[in-house]
Amino acid sequence: MRSTVARPSRATRPRAATAALVLLAALACSHAALAAEEFAWPQGRQAAVSLGYDDALDSQLDIAIPALDRHGFKGSFYLVMANKPVAARLADWRAAAANGHELGNHTLFHQCSRSAKGHEWVEPQRDLDTTTAMQMKEQVLLASTMLNAIDGNTRRTLALPCNEATAQDGNYLALVADAFVGVRIGGNAITANVSQMDPAAVTVVSTDGMTGKQMIALVKEARRRHGLVSLTFHGVGGDYLTTSANAHDELLDYLARHRDVYWVDTFVNIMTHVRQQQAAVSNAPGAP
Repeated sequence: MRSTVARPSRATRPRAATAALVLLAALACSHAALAAEEFAWPQGRQAAVSLGYDDALDSQLDIAIPALDRHGFKGSFYLVMANKPVAARLADWRAAAANGHELGNHTLFHQCSRSAKGHEWVEPQRDLDTTTAMQMKEQVLLASTMLNAIDGNTRRTLALPCNEATAQDGNYLALVADAFVGVRIGGNAITANVSQMDPAAVTVVSTDGMTGKQMIALVKEARRRHGLVSLTFHGVGGDYLTTSANAHDELLDYLARHRDVYWVDTFVNIMTHVRQQQAAVSNAPGAP
């Protein structure tokens, strides 16, 4: 005897599948909205600002750090351990760390790809193209050991030189990411969906040549998106890839006038908070 149980017609099957997809999409959007709503910056701040300074330059010690101290802010200074201002001014870097500024890892030798466009300045012995991923791993971890000897800290963040991680035989970031609370990778972008960000791939914005108004506009955009803006400076009022001291001060003045809006802190502190918030969101009731 043939069964009399009604079966969905071919016409109704696509509608049922579409409804299921719509439901799944709605649930995904609902969770994303929930995560964004639950993620919070400290003390009700509306955005976070990380002030990073690459390469260990004299102008950072002479101009940037005094300016930060005047405004009561702490910056993150990414030291290339082989650069002369590290050894020549070791006491100054140690004092900066003791005063709450972060000393971050920018590798031993600042290896970059010499074959990349505009990279003719890369010295052959510092060519990432001829350095293996394992060599980079060992050098990066050694740089952290050296930084520990300066500041006594074990929690560390990393900034990729030239925003590059592709060594001679593969990506070295994958070998060292777990050793860091956060990694700055370039990208010239503000991080908006912070609850979903990858702490080992945080985009930064290079400020060389920017005016104070341009940097303030980036900070305001981060506020609008309840996100994180990670600014990267090199020279401040000197050295190379320079941001003028006046522009730097204009940015700090603005941030100081809006302390209730922006959380300005070291990258290691910001990323520690991000990781804690991400864990809280993922463990919240209703999270998948």
